This record gives sequence, C-alpha cells and structure tokens, in this order.
Amino acid sequence: MTSPVGLHRVVEPAGVLPQAAWRLDASPEIAANEVRIRVERLNLDAASFRQLWEKHGGDGDAVRAEVLEIVTTRGKMQNPVTGSGGMLIGTVEEAGRRSPLGLKTGDRVATLVSLTLTPLVITDGLARWDGRSEQVPCDGYAILFARSIAAVLPPDEDPQLSLAVLDVCGAPALTARVVSRYVTDRARAGDARPVTVAVIGGAGKSGSLSLAAARRAGAGRTVGVVPVAAERDALTAAGLADAVALADARDPVAVSTAVTTALGVPADVTVVCVDVPGCEHGAILGTADGGTVIFFSMATSFAGAALGAEGLAADVTMLVGNGYVPGHAELALGLLRAEPGVRRLFESRLAAD
Repeated sequence: MTSPVGLHRVVEPAGVLPQAAWRLDASPEIAANEVRIRVERLNLDAASFRQLWEKHGGDGDAVRAEVLEIVTTRGKMQNPVTGSGGMLIGTVEEAGRRSPLGLKTGDRVATLVSLTLTPLVITDGLARWDGRSEQVPCDGYAILFARSIAAVLPPDEDPQLSLAVLDVCGAPALTARVVSRYVTDRARAGDARPVTVAVIGGAGKSGSLSLAAARRAGAGRTVGVVPVAAERDALTAAGLADAVALADARDPVAVSTAVTTALGVPADVTVVCVDVPGCEHGAILGTADGGTVIFFSMATSFAGAALGAEGLAADVTMLVGNGYVPGHAELALGLLRAEPGVRRLFESRLAAD
C-alpha cells in the first residue's frame, strides 16, 4: 500500500516519516499517487551550503563530492549536520493516475517541499557544478508524494530566478500573515501606533522578500539589519526598508541597539533570515514585550532561543517558519514582479554566484 506522505519509501529506520528517515527508496518506478520529476537544478538550503563550504575550506570539488555522497547514500539530499536540504526544479516525466497534484507530463515545476524528504537520484555525477554556489545544475530524477507540493514555473521568468525565489517563499508569506494580524488588532483597538518590523539578514533572499511583504501588509516602519557595508548599500539602493542598520547578528547587544535606534522602539515583529548559528538572542533582545520573533533559518537553535527568552525574561512569541503557508508561491513571485528592488537583489546574487 502506498502512503500519501511517502511512508512506503522509507528504508531505514522503519516507522518514521521520510524527512526523519536516514535512507529512502529512490527507485524510479512510481506508484499510482506519485510523480517522477526529471531534475535539472537543485537549490541547496543556505545553512547547509554554508556548513559544507566552511567544512571544506572553500574547496568546491570537496563540496561537490560530499553532496553527491549524501544523495547516493541516503536517497535524498539531507545535510547530516544541519538537517536541511533545499528544493529543485525539473520537468514532470510521469504522473501517476491517482496523483492529486494536478501535474502532467511536460510541466516544468519547482518543488515546494524540502529535499530532506524527496527521493532523489543524481545520474551525471554533478559534472556541471563547481561546488561554489547554492544552485546545482544536474541530471537525475526525484519522486513526489501525494502530499508533496509543486508549482508550475512561470514561463516569463528565468527558471534560476524563479527557483531562488520559490526556495524561500514561505518567509514573506508568514511575515505578511503576522504583520497583517498586528495591523488589524491595533486598528480594532484604536491604537494608532505603527507596527514596526526588523528583518535580520534583510539583504538576502528571504530577508528582502520579507521586508517587501511586511511593507505590503501594512508595517509602519521597517529596518533591515545586515553585517557588512556592501549589503547595507545594496539594500539601501533597493529601497525595501525605511532604515538599514549594520550589526553582526551574533552580537545581541549590537543587534538590539541597531534595531531600537533605527525604529525608535524595539520591533513588534522580528524576522531572522540569516544562515549562521548564534543569532537567537539578538533577535529576542531587539523585540518588544508582547512582540513576535519569526525564525526562518535552519541555523537556528530552538533550544537556545527558548532558553534565551527565559533568561532575558522576554515576553515574546517565537514562531518556527516551516516553509509552507497557503499561497506562498504566488505571493513571492508577485513581490518579485512588483518590487524592482527585490528583483535587483535577486539578480545580483545570481550573477555573483
């Protein structure tokens, strides 16, 4: 019997979901409710790529070899250190007759579920990838389950650009949802104070989209926090934030000071979009009592965040950005089209890669 969440693909250990499994069955024959994708490009999770890059000292060949070993050994791409994977684009090769995903042969799609639970086989040895960027050109195939999610790629956009946007589309959608609730609640209460939003890592992919989403959702004042002058200048030129501040996200006092100085008050909503560990306490310290911190990073220590909030006596709600919010793909692509600053930052990043 085939499971809609892919239990039948779990090889070891038995009885766990595919994401928690050590190894998956990535055989190409599909069940009636599955879809097989001919893969053309992976987008590795930022935290995963950074960990591999630092582990191997910037040796692209070694990074490539380890990614290939992970996929070959585990039947999926799941970094054993960060636990994260990424996503992919490709073309539907075969759709089972009972698949509920609405995909048909020939559709060019991006998967909106993690590579950590997606059966995957690489057939070209990653020969076209130099191991130096998050985007990985490759040949192979992947399997989607009945409960998987995929979006048909817009024909009017560069597939690499679409992949980069869709890789982080959960962040702006969740940011918009949270900010909208704050705006609505204050309006109902007759509270004229503007909703303030800080995005740590505001010049990155998820960060720039989150800033744009916060403004569209009604945030009264926003600040993007970045670590270096080049990112400050790029984000300022993009015009996505009311203020841009320099601070090391791992320095709690520096982050809190930067946010409070830029906004005039601590942030009502703080979004963490950085791919390095140790950024939890600054986000908490820079958030107002009764505020919300959204951790949209696989480098987050959630134990560290919980204990940090307790130790700081911080009355904040902490949310895990799980990457899925209904309508997230459409919202992110809409921001790409409507916000020239978002597009410039994404295109500059792709060009640098």
